[in-house]
Amino acid sequence: MDEIITTPFSLVYDSFLNKITDDMYMELTEDDTVKLLQGLLRTAIQKFEFPRFDITDINAKKKCFNSELTNEEINILSTYMIVEWLGQQLASVENTRMKYSGSDFKFTSQANHMAKLLSLKKDYEREGFHLQRLYSRRLKNEDGLMKSTMGNIMSEHPAGRDGLDQWF
Repeated sequence: MDEIITTPFSLVYDSFLNKITDDMYMELTEDDTVKLLQGLLRTAIQKFEFPRFDITDINAKKKCFNSELTNEEINILSTYMIVEWLGQQLASVENTRMKYSGSDFKFTSQANHMAKLLSLKKDYEREGFHLQRLYSRRLKNEDGLMKSTMGNIMSEHPAGRDGLDQWF
């Protein structure tokens, strides 16, 4: 019987955590951190439009995907985790609450801060879209080289992980 190759969620979590700086994760327990990361991953999975495998096929007990993810797929998921994380920052009551500073009652610049967060979120959404476009336009051939799938766009069968020989 063939052994199923899996990818632990922790690889995606590590990729995400390496891309951000948030001291909050250092203050939380490991269990609380994993719960937050699971929520981010759940939404990232929904943003990955056309993976080459059933990305929703997971083993919740073992906390892994029931497929072997490539570095490219891990990068796409962690990028979309950042998009969701930034969305949470924007939705934070601390950013939306009106605050006054000093005795002159001038507003602090939450609007400017939120505008910059929104701009950063849009940048990561574009990056995720770009990464997915690259992902869909190339496959590794049997020699381990990346080849374009552009010539196969109108074919009946989309390029997949196991059908490389039929395309190249």
